[in-house]
Amino acid sequence: MKLPLKDRKFLILLACVVIALVLEILSLAGFRLPDLMAIPLYLGLIVLTGYTVLKKGVRAALNLNFKSINLLMLIAVAGAFYLGQYTEAAVVIVLYVLGERLEDIGIENSKSALSTLVSRAPKTAFVVSTTRTEPIDRIPVGSIIRVKPGEMIPMDGRILFGETAIDESAITGEPIPRDKRAGDTVFAGTLNKFGAIEFETTHLSKDTTFSKIIRLTFESSVHKSDTQKFIERFSGIYTPSILIAAILLFLIPVFLLHQSPDRWLEQSITLLVIACPCALVISTPVAIYAAIGNASARGAVIKGGKYLEALARAKVIALDKTRTITSGNPIVTDVVPLHDTTHEELLACASGAELLSEHPLAKAIVQACLQAGYEPHAAESYMTHIGKGATAKCLVCEDETICIGKLEFIHERESPDPEAAAIVEILSDQGKTGVVVSFGKGIAGVLGLMDEIKPDSVEAIHALQQLGLHTVMLTGDHNNAGKYVGSKTGIDEVFSNLLPDEKALIINSLQSKRGAVVMVGDGINDAPALACSEVGIAMAAAGSDTAIETANIALMNDKLSLIPFLIRLGRITIRRIRTNTILAIGVKLVFILLAFMGYSHLVLAIMADVGVTLMVILMSLRLMHIPYEKVMQTV
Repeated sequence: MKLPLKDRKFLILLACVVIALVLEILSLAGFRLPDLMAIPLYLGLIVLTGYTVLKKGVRAALNLNFKSINLLMLIAVAGAFYLGQYTEAAVVIVLYVLGERLEDIGIENSKSALSTLVSRAPKTAFVVSTTRTEPIDRIPVGSIIRVKPGEMIPMDGRILFGETAIDESAITGEPIPRDKRAGDTVFAGTLNKFGAIEFETTHLSKDTTFSKIIRLTFESSVHKSDTQKFIERFSGIYTPSILIAAILLFLIPVFLLHQSPDRWLEQSITLLVIACPCALVISTPVAIYAAIGNASARGAVIKGGKYLEALARAKVIALDKTRTITSGNPIVTDVVPLHDTTHEELLACASGAELLSEHPLAKAIVQACLQAGYEPHAAESYMTHIGKGATAKCLVCEDETICIGKLEFIHERESPDPEAAAIVEILSDQGKTGVVVSFGKGIAGVLGLMDEIKPDSVEAIHALQQLGLHTVMLTGDHNNAGKYVGSKTGIDEVFSNLLPDEKALIINSLQSKRGAVVMVGDGINDAPALACSEVGIAMAAAGSDTAIETANIALMNDKLSLIPFLIRLGRITIRRIRTNTILAIGVKLVFILLAFMGYSHLVLAIMADVGVTLMVILMSLRLMHIPYEKVMQTV
């Protein structure tokens, strides 16, 4: 936990805490300042640190709001002063304010990435019928929009003319651009990579998939957590109960038993002081933020303590595929030469042609050639056939013509090859993309490519299952790719071909059936699912700003194996909080009973309360330095 040591107000608070505790120790040792010095000094400490709390307490009193803990603090401080226990009054308020401040440490309100996202989205579009650019909010359904290569798709629609490849990673999470032609659907917020297209709009700008993502994110962000609701309920019961108990403690002995009012007034005020929830308030935030500090050192940024608590009670973990379980970069997994073609010839010729392409699959083929130790053949006359493949002339091989691409594209130039077709089908069943290569006299071979599974994904998923979590994969990719990755990683359940709003619906369904759901994703496509889950975790290094803004936890190093660590850490933290709570409540109950018996003493009560508070703090701070290995041994 990084303390805000450059924050002047926090430093002043720490100084006040130290001064108050030192003066309390001196007071218990028999050294007390003269009233002329003590009163202004302690009043200064109280006002300097607790002005806001006391102000809220006064407001609560005027509004007859007896549910406010601030009112309890006001009465307790005033009562301690009435009894001449100035040191105790200062200790009570500074420890309470410190507890409140610690709750806020480590939580930074990041700038809204959604605003940035909205600002980057197209605001206008070229309408064919009017031959001019129009604001998208004025473009009706059925309008014809023209988009050039390199431009963003401004609205949802269906292609009428043209062929291209569109980067839909902002919507589906799929890293490889999808080939699009007449009849295919396009989404607002996606990038037109290669060819000019014209499409007919199918939704108004406010109803696009892109707009739904943003709207769902905002709507899901307003819901309060169960922890917040519990605190509100607790505050509503605790404070009135203590106030009633203190009043009865005074009234019953004085008016029914006719005992000394001074003695029982002191006992009543002592009850209020000991009942102030210093140790209770401070135990939870210190434990949580000590754990947050530990997580931060491992590369996990947790935006608030409630999310660490929620991790501990998670029942399901849902994971995006691309750039979460997988790297997001295609690799060559299979090299199958055919008809006397050598391994080197197939890779060198194919990579020679693909050197001139910027397509992710082309880059993967070139990389595979270099890793195999081959030199890509020199080529010229490169030509892209959008949605199909590419052709080029090899300057090294005897047969100059190189054709590379989909099987259908090669069959337009070569005779059908059943063996090649069978290989492509097998690769497809494995969730791989089959790229066919021809040298102008028949098919020379087939290359299989797929998105690489991260090295730690299998280990992480197994560790999550050992913790009792049901693992689910949510992907916008096709079924074969989803099933293959699911089988390789051992994921319990796989959902494929999903749009962002569909991911969010599945999250809601899982929550209703199985309990708390943790969602792990990276891009804007995951934002609705991240927002509506109990805990949203963003793979921050590779993810979009929107996902990070929406998520509750960001993994800065993209290590999926860090998530089991965080869940275990969350469970350890919850146990520590329970221990702290039992300890704090136990001490308070003892002194409350003593107060009702007429034997409680303000100094002893404060000493015990301060002692248990310090003990709780020290026990909680141990969470900051608990070793990774020890955490991973804990279920």
